[in-house]
Amino acid sequence: MKHLKLPLTYLMLLCVLVATLFSSAQADLLEDVKKKGEIVIGTEAAFPPFEFVEKGQIVGYSSDMLNLIMKDLPDVKVKQLDIPWQGILPGLAASKFDFIVTSVTATRERAERYALSLPIADATVALLVKKSSKIKSPEDVAGKVVASQTGSAQLKALQALADKLDAQGKPVKKIQEYVSFDEAYADLAVGRVDAVAQSFPNLADAVKKRPNIFSIITPPFGPKVYFSWAARNDDASKSLADFFDAGLRKLNESGKMGELQKKWFGFAMPVPADALPTPVQ
Repeated sequence: MKHLKLPLTYLMLLCVLVATLFSSAQADLLEDVKKKGEIVIGTEAAFPPFEFVEKGQIVGYSSDMLNLIMKDLPDVKVKQLDIPWQGILPGLAASKFDFIVTSVTATRERAERYALSLPIADATVALLVKKSSKIKSPEDVAGKVVASQTGSAQLKALQALADKLDAQGKPVKKIQEYVSFDEAYADLAVGRVDAVAQSFPNLADAVKKRPNIFSIITPPFGPKVYFSWAARNDDASKSLADFFDAGLRKLNESGKMGELQKKWFGFAMPVPADALPTPVQ
């Protein structure tokens, strides 16, 4: 029986492939972060009171929690990038940052593609209107111009509401999309749109800041959903995802998360500390 002789080039390529596979199997993002002494965080700092810029610094509810959790990695510096929402999840997938600390609505699709963290807050969608508005329920947006943020889960919830009304023969006039919710709020204030769909806690902050202009239509519409943070859904990122889950669980069970919610939202919104509920949409 003759032995198979491979050209030297093939042998070298085979060695490189084996080494690459071995390296990938041993990759551990948390250990890499510790060795570098730096973690790169992606944030959309235009989502108050969760995360926003004040005096040149990113602050808010999520920032306070991030600072507390990172105390368990005292030798690691946080490099936080302010990224528009439309670039947050694609940037994570492209490894432009190690982890996302911003308000990611937990949807079924995102749960399949990313490692979503334990819940950080309620994300159920409601409508913001002017105090003088005749809209008193979600169904009253029939025939109106309604708005939300491009690419957001809130926009999808609004589109689902519009589809429901359309099936009843009561279509909305138009769904207007915005790059940021602040733009949508500004147009609502001057009457260019009739309502804005956004998560309830964010709307509570908007009303708190402009109580004479805005009000919230309750109850919220659509299924119960939560905000999470996110990591890449791969073996290398699992250690880092587990680190942040442990930190969030500690804040939740100690009551500190509730304290921060009262600080930033004016009320507490209990969320599960054991696991992220399976998204229904």
